[in-house]
Amino acid sequence: MSEPTGAARRRGPFKVGDQVQLTDPKGRHYTFTLEAGKNFHTHKGSFPHDELIGAPEGSVVRTTGNVAYLALRPLLPDYVLSMPRGAAVVYPKDAGQILAFADIFPGARVVEAGVGSGSLSSFLLRAIGDQGMLHSYERREDFAEIARQNVERYFGGPHPAWQLTVGDLQDNLSDTDVDRVILDMLAPWECLEAVSKALVPGGILCCYVATTTQLARTVESIREIGCFNEPTAWETMIRNWHIEGLAVRPDHRMIGHTGFLLTARRLADGVEPPMRRRRPAKGAYGEDYAGPNADGGTGR
Repeated sequence: MSEPTGAARRRGPFKVGDQVQLTDPKGRHYTFTLEAGKNFHTHKGSFPHDELIGAPEGSVVRTTGNVAYLALRPLLPDYVLSMPRGAAVVYPKDAGQILAFADIFPGARVVEAGVGSGSLSSFLLRAIGDQGMLHSYERREDFAEIARQNVERYFGGPHPAWQLTVGDLQDNLSDTDVDRVILDMLAPWECLEAVSKALVPGGILCCYVATTTQLARTVESIREIGCFNEPTAWETMIRNWHIEGLAVRPDHRMIGHTGFLLTARRLADGVEPPMRRRRPAKGAYGEDYAGPNADGGTGR
């Protein structure tokens, strides 16, 4: 049985073409690709790549300046934060939430709109495996090319489950019987009609938006279209801790707001969503509120 795409690059001794992440005594990271006969240079000296080729992962190398560096393969969260960018990347904390709460499973048929730099595409492809299907849509050709290069660099070549289309999802979506749809875009409400036709009953729609106005517009549009259950929205923040002897305290910096996530599930055809029993706060909509699309799609 052949290994899944990219698996051979994640284990065993270091080989030519592998990416290596060095960690210096201060915890700083340096990532490079192993090439026979080359040297890695720092302001603390250098060492030959050949010293790592054939060595086990987790080895320690010393530069000519006698500084020790720990050598490991970069994890996918490390890779996506250091890879070349066209658009902003989906942070690992959000990608992990998407994989969990959108219930991305091996063999899933997934549609993604808004590829950016290929961060989320890499996480999705690793989760669905070679037998799944990920069809990604990106409006900008330059962003699509950067994403393609990043994904192929990580997996060591084209991934058999990935198809990348340059264009708007609502104009080009032809996929059917889709299990999951991930929308990382400025106006996800514009795609709801197309997405609702592609998703299987019980399928999950997951949207990633940056602002509260986008979040509100998306939730109200999901409610208005009438073929999804009540959406759930949240955000996550990460705060590391400093642990040094008895000095155990939270770090002064944290990964705060990056975006909002929301999920909703496709109902069976012809079914109306159950009536919401929770009343909105008095005045939440205002006397002149006429629905999320009353502004003619301007978002104002």
